[in-house]
Amino acid sequence: MPEVTEADVLHGIARSDFIKHSLQRHPEAMARLASSRSLRDPVTPEYLKTRWQQYLSPVSDEPQLHRALRQFRMESQFRIIWRDLMGWSDLAETMAATSELADTCIDGALDWLYKDACGQSGTPWGINPLSGEESPQKMVVLGMGKLGGRELNVSSDIDLIFAYPSKGETRDGSRSIDNEQFFVRLGQRLIQALDQNTGDGFVFRVDMRLRPYGQSGALAMSFSALETYYQDQGRDWERYAMVKARVVAGDQAMGKVLMDSLRPFVYRKYIDFSAFESLRNMKSMISREVRRKGLENNIKLGSGGIREIEFVVQAFQLIRGGRDRELQQRELLPILSELERLELLPQEVVGELRNAYVFLRNLEHALQGVDDQQTQLLPEDAFTQARIALAMGCDDWSACVAELDKHRDRVAQHFSDIITTDEEDEEVAPLDDGWKELWLGEMDDETAVTWLSGQGFEQAEDSVKALADLRKGRPVQTMQTQGRRRLNQVMPVLLEALTHVEKSSETLGRVLLLVEAVLRRTAYLVLLLENPGARTQLVRLCSESPWIARQLAETPLLLDELLNAESLYHPPTKAELQDDLRQQMLRIPYEDLEEQMESLRHFKKAHILRVAASELRGTLPLMKVSDYLTWIAEVVLDHVIDVAFSNLVSRYGHPRRPDGSICDTDFAIIGYGKLGGVELGYTSDLDLVFVHDADPQQSTDGEKSIDNSVFYTRLAQRIVHILNTQTPAGQLYEIDMRLRPSGNSGLPVSTLSAFEKYQRQDAWTWEHQALARARGVAGCLETLEAFEALRHDILCEERDIEKLRTDVIDMREKMRTSLGTSTGSGKTPKVFHLKHDYGGIIDIEFMVQFLMLAHASSHPALTQWSDNIRQLEELGRVGVLEVEDTEKLRDAYITLRSTIHRRALQNLNSQVEPDAFPSEREYIQSMWQRVMQVSSDASSR
Repeated sequence: MPEVTEADVLHGIARSDFIKHSLQRHPEAMARLASSRSLRDPVTPEYLKTRWQQYLSPVSDEPQLHRALRQFRMESQFRIIWRDLMGWSDLAETMAATSELADTCIDGALDWLYKDACGQSGTPWGINPLSGEESPQKMVVLGMGKLGGRELNVSSDIDLIFAYPSKGETRDGSRSIDNEQFFVRLGQRLIQALDQNTGDGFVFRVDMRLRPYGQSGALAMSFSALETYYQDQGRDWERYAMVKARVVAGDQAMGKVLMDSLRPFVYRKYIDFSAFESLRNMKSMISREVRRKGLENNIKLGSGGIREIEFVVQAFQLIRGGRDRELQQRELLPILSELERLELLPQEVVGELRNAYVFLRNLEHALQGVDDQQTQLLPEDAFTQARIALAMGCDDWSACVAELDKHRDRVAQHFSDIITTDEEDEEVAPLDDGWKELWLGEMDDETAVTWLSGQGFEQAEDSVKALADLRKGRPVQTMQTQGRRRLNQVMPVLLEALTHVEKSSETLGRVLLLVEAVLRRTAYLVLLLENPGARTQLVRLCSESPWIARQLAETPLLLDELLNAESLYHPPTKAELQDDLRQQMLRIPYEDLEEQMESLRHFKKAHILRVAASELRGTLPLMKVSDYLTWIAEVVLDHVIDVAFSNLVSRYGHPRRPDGSICDTDFAIIGYGKLGGVELGYTSDLDLVFVHDADPQQSTDGEKSIDNSVFYTRLAQRIVHILNTQTPAGQLYEIDMRLRPSGNSGLPVSTLSAFEKYQRQDAWTWEHQALARARGVAGCLETLEAFEALRHDILCEERDIEKLRTDVIDMREKMRTSLGTSTGSGKTPKVFHLKHDYGGIIDIEFMVQFLMLAHASSHPALTQWSDNIRQLEELGRVGVLEVEDTEKLRDAYITLRSTIHRRALQNLNSQVEPDAFPSEREYIQSMWQRVMQVSSDASSR
């Protein structure tokens, strides 16, 4: 290589396996690199564009385009990483070159693919937003995040949004298609050109989840649809993301029109201090992730990391950008200078943030340049540590860490000063020294028992023993010095907090399970020590519910939910749940299935904790409790479909329709039982049936094509795997699929036509009863609508009423015999099962199902609901039952279900005293006799 010495090569190999492997495995590429430009020369945008044209000139088909892109990327990536690790380029060049490489690849691929797509399907036409006249249209690609800010890492994915000017159709093609279909197909081909891993590697990992509605949204949207979305539904975090949005490829002139239309969403005309709160919330979410994953050594997400600098800068952009247009820039370092010029931050603070940002970004590039891997974690092995120190120009690793710690401490302090608001000081009574003496074992047992008794502990002797067992146990004895010190600080205040709840000793036993669980994760001990509110909520919830105590012990991450009492006792709506999950999952690649599964489990547990806490507090009535638990499941299921579908598409391509178009998913999940009836409890399993409306005779469009029928079977299996698998965070949901056509012997997924044929020709009466409580809960909207229409038609069929009555009674007796507790023969049962015994919940459900099936042909409106309460109300409204009867049955139903919910929070089953709820049971049995026309003897055997 010209002007590169043998010593330079050795130094490069010493710093990076990527450099070593590139030289060993790709000698031809390295020869092309050496002949094109000296490594001593800066990597400029002009050079990259010229070099790309040289790679592009021989391309004549799509596979050749893919290969050219990957070879161009490999050569350019080597050049950028070499210059960065050798110290031949500064941070500005490295970020600009990497960003320009991405821009060039995206625009180059898009330009080739657009021309090819126009040749196949015609040119898309629509209304030009500037002239108001019809004209040909091109795609606009927005780059988000660091790509948008021209600050891309040397090994990073790219966040993109696809847009096109307006609706319309293609012209001059073999068959006209609408613009959305054209641009969605074009976007899919562009992603494949960049993201697909071939024998030549990949170009950039592409993430499309920042687009409106995330993975469930259209891949490409018109300008007006984008503007409407952000105006009506745009979230605070989407404002934050849009600050860095930039047109990176496609029609630049139309892109400017789009960006101008979105500017009012990002930058308010007034000074908007609400941005602090939204950024604080986002930082809290990141902090929870850091604690959960143990990412304290992550230089991006950890305390004092890159993200905190970005938050500080973008807080000022969002707050004042509407007034101070100088802040409407994308690059961070120039904005820091503007903050100093506008006197929004002191010169010293700006200097320290700037120096920290440059150091951290250089360190980030050093970490990623070792093996061309996207990482921000500090290495643990000495060899890699030495490499990083060398690349950073430090004498050794300890010197590098010392410099890092200095920067992170300063950033954390500035972040705290700017973003975090200190709560008003509260007068806290000094802690009695007795608590410390008790925990440290400085009291003898007799004195300790007397002390605890005097503090209200009802079983003081047991409590003293439990504390001694913990203190003397091996886990505590083997703790590191710092962890032990934190434990000794938190235990006295935790013990004192227990005096404010009933049954202090019993609650202590529950709390100690949590303490034992976090002995090796002392960040949680700090959380309890420094947050009196969280400590109060912990002992209160553990006192009120052993079920919650167990959840907290099994998943200490849930302690984060206790930090904000307002959100803890006011669970989010379904739309807010969707938004929360979307934010949490944005930075987890779909192909990282293990991390997706773990995060989904934590999401579910955190929100179920909020529901349980709200029910205990009395802020949620029973009907709302079930609503929220059902929403959580629906939001999770929707995301699981997205993940599973994306995983399979990456391997096999999209399923195709007979006309050659691709399926959006054409797949839906049908919820039966409690999920279908919007009546989920805290530990409910999910009764699911999978259907799709695609042509099973067609195949997918990937290089490794499979039949649609095989694709959807594997999709169903992947979904069950994600939901059912036991991970360190537990099981997401237990899945029951026995209600699918033909039960356990049936296929895991059915076409809608096969489902309809089975329901009309082969289904038993009890399967039609189950269908009364079924509804679509997740998946493709068109498929869900088709299912609902089919369900309505089947439920409205004419039926032989007497046969129906006999079938329902027989099935009820079979269930009662196998699941109930009544013994008959004059013997008095020892318990009453709230669900299965005479006068229980199932009696009401069977009555409602019988009446629906018997009368839906005359009253089609009966099919519009799947839950018992509204079905009962509808039966009264249409005159099948007296309104007074429906109200009494409704009240009895709610009473029994409420009891089951409350008992679940106490780790109790559904069996109560044999004489419980006499009036409710008597009334339910009398209604059973009237509706099902059976004698009193038959209904009370």
